[in-house]
Amino acid sequence: MTVSTAVPYTLTRLGVVMAPEPGEPLEVEGVLNPASGRTPDGKLHLLPRLVAEGNVSRVGLAEVEFHDGVPAGVIRRGVVLAPDEGWERGLNNAGVEDPRTTWVPGLGAHLMTYVAYGPLGPRLALAVSTDLRGWRRLGPVQFAYQPGLDTDLNLFPNKDAVFFPEPVPGPDGRPCYAMLHRPMWDLGWFRPGEGVHLPAGITDERPGIWISYVPAEEVHADLTALVRPRDHRCVALSEFPYEELKIGAGPPPIRVEEGWLLIHHGVTGHIPDTFDPSTQKVEYAAGAMLLDPADPGRVLARTAEPILVPETEDERSGTVPNVVFPTAIEEVDGVRYVFYGMADAKIGVARLDRVR
Repeated sequence: MTVSTAVPYTLTRLGVVMAPEPGEPLEVEGVLNPASGRTPDGKLHLLPRLVAEGNVSRVGLAEVEFHDGVPAGVIRRGVVLAPDEGWERGLNNAGVEDPRTTWVPGLGAHLMTYVAYGPLGPRLALAVSTDLRGWRRLGPVQFAYQPGLDTDLNLFPNKDAVFFPEPVPGPDGRPCYAMLHRPMWDLGWFRPGEGVHLPAGITDERPGIWISYVPAEEVHADLTALVRPRDHRCVALSEFPYEELKIGAGPPPIRVEEGWLLIHHGVTGHIPDTFDPSTQKVEYAAGAMLLDPADPGRVLARTAEPILVPETEDERSGTVPNVVFPTAIEEVDGVRYVFYGMADAKIGVARLDRVR
């Protein structure tokens, strides 16, 4: 099947909405890659990743301020998640990183995916909240064994997880809550010489976007079922030049007239065998995909060129230079805004428009 490159959406940068507060020790290494949502009073908030000395990350809460109807700044409301659990801390590292939140009306809750940077590196974890302030951990994601896949997804580091905001058709047609995620197959970072282990049917070792499902009826009976997804399947791998090294999901998918719109990131450059961001020589750009509403594991269209690339000084200079990293999307008065990390140091906002 030939996938179209016609995705009629663009991003227009509007400026910086959050930068590290001088003298604040929890932000000394950056504020970046936020989640988002609305508190019960309807006010829009970001949930930024706050990075303290030693690359220790926490999740904050920041109320969005507007200027002429456009997001323009924030009021800090504290920290809502910290690496307090043992599986979120290693002997030489710790962090709860890169939160993504989806408001799920059917559950009456915000569902947060985040990266727990624990003893074995970056692993996915989930938490839920009704008000964005108090979060209940559901625990680390435990991928179900899948016959024929020839691997155990729990062996591998994983990032960039997002949930769809409503049940979608599962592999057998039953309504399911579906999660996009990005496993990484190279285990050499943890066990020198171990190298790459690919699942059955995958010949490209570059990290790509996968989907996993949990039947909605199981989730409605027990919310912790969300941490036990199954029916794993590859959705998309790197295809175009701006995705040369890897791709990953950005904000949670949103329903548009063409299907499910997924903004994603593509990476070019060089990433050494380490998770130390200071050693990376890369460029992160944003692209977009349209996923099939009848089968969200199928790509209908994807952009052959990025829709946002690092151009401003804030995007080209920071903790990791040359990064735009979209992680949240919100609608305000009929306009959709995308919030994104800028060089792993600040948070920017761009307007999402449909090309008519």
